[in-house]
Order: sequence, then C-alpha cells, then structure tokens
Amino acid sequence: MNKEISSLIELLSLKKELTGMMAPSFPIMFSYPDIVGKLARLGFNHVIEVAVGAKETNKNLMAILTKDPKAKLITSPCASLTRIIKTKYPHLVKYLTPIDSPMIYTARIAKEKWPASKPVFIGPCPVKKLEAQDYSKLDILVITFKELKEVFQHFDLKDEIADQDSSFDFEEMATRLYPISGGLSQSNNLETLLAEDEYQVVSGWENCVKALDNFEKNTWLKVLDILYCDGGCLNGLGIDSSLNVDERRKKIVDFWQNR
Repeated sequence: MNKEISSLIELLSLKKELTGMMAPSFPIMFSYPDIVGKLARLGFNHVIEVAVGAKETNKNLMAILTKDPKAKLITSPCASLTRIIKTKYPHLVKYLTPIDSPMIYTARIAKEKWPASKPVFIGPCPVKKLEAQDYSKLDILVITFKELKEVFQHFDLKDEIADQDSSFDFEEMATRLYPISGGLSQSNNLETLLAEDEYQVVSGWENCVKALDNFEKNTWLKVLDILYCDGGCLNGLGIDSSLNVDERRKKIVDFWQNR
C-alpha cells in the first residue's frame, strides 16, 4: 500500500470533506453513473468531471491562438511530456502553452465551489502526483484508477444497484475525448482555426521524440498536440484493464456520444 492510498484511507476514516475529480478516461475501468454512487458511499462529498477543467484549458489555448496568429505552441496537459521537455529539451520550454492542465483548472473550480473540501484527482497517470506538488496551495491528492480499486477493496465496497441513481456534480460533454490522442485538437475544433498542416497530433514516446526533434525545423507548424502514452491517456500506467487501445478508445467515445 503506497502513501497516496494510505492518505486517502485515512481521510475517509476521519470523514474529511472530499471532492473526487474523475479524469475522462475513467469509462475504461468504471461505469457511469455507478462510479459516482460508489464514491459517495466510500465517503466522497462531491464528484466532478475533469472534463470541466479541460474546457478551461481549451478556452485559454484558443484565446492565445486567436490573439497571436503567429504563435507556435506545444500543448502542456500531459505531465510526463511537460517534465521531459523541461529536462531533455530545455530549448523547447518557451513553446509550452502557459496554461494550466485540466486537473489544475478542475481543482480550482472545486476549491471555489467547496473551499473546505480536499480535491482528489482520480486518473490514469502516476506522474500527475508530481504535477500536484507544483501546485501545493491547491492541496490535491492524486491517486490512479488502479489505486482507487485498491481502496474499494480495502473497505470491501461492492457495487450496488442504487449507485445507478447518481450523477456528477459538474459535468462537461465537449471535452470527454481529451484522453484520446488528438482529443484536445478535436474538442477545440482546431481545424476551424488552423490549416491541416499547421497542427500535428502525436502520441507514444518514439513518435514524440521525432516530433520534438523536428518541431523548430517545421516552421509551418503552429500547434503540437502531444501525449506521452501510445494512443493517449487511455493507455496510462494507472489503468488496470485487459482492453486493447481500440477497445479503450471505444469506451471513451461511447460515453461521449451517449451521455
């Protein structure tokens, strides 16, 4: 049991006020609305979609591109890529979008609505734990989907039919595609603002290396939409699933289309 799991178990045992922030790749492991009801029974007071924060990320990206048509940017929601760029590609740091990630925007929204509640990010990426440390004032606890499953097991919490009567406190349909490679570009409708060759969608480390190596050389490129994991966040290390990438993508798309 790691320190994040132990911390969450302690907070739940002490009946602390908690806001669960569900990353948009959650349909790969959990059903909606059941997961919201299960989190409520676990002890969460509020549950919101991180897609709500992704909408703010999108809004700020579009504001930059609209204000400065000559801007050349690398998207920054991916904590892994952002850290790699800062350490291995320092000359590219100036291109990182000066915009908070969906996790951070969601935490700000949660704290504004429920000031006494502790934000708990639940997602596919362990590296988000390092990102949270950079925003210590928000006091975000980060756990992965795998770790949430362990917490359920610790409290011997089973599924119940009544969970199906639950719903998110805040939800946002438009940005539910964020965990899919290209989801940021699609949900932003970048094709309405940029020509097809002016933005590039990349995922998977080897592809990321090529894209970063050539970023400055490709003078026509304005936006690099980049994610470390192959296929996007849907393939994060914090996901416990036997589904392949295509099956995971379908889970996310189905939730986006059918909700």
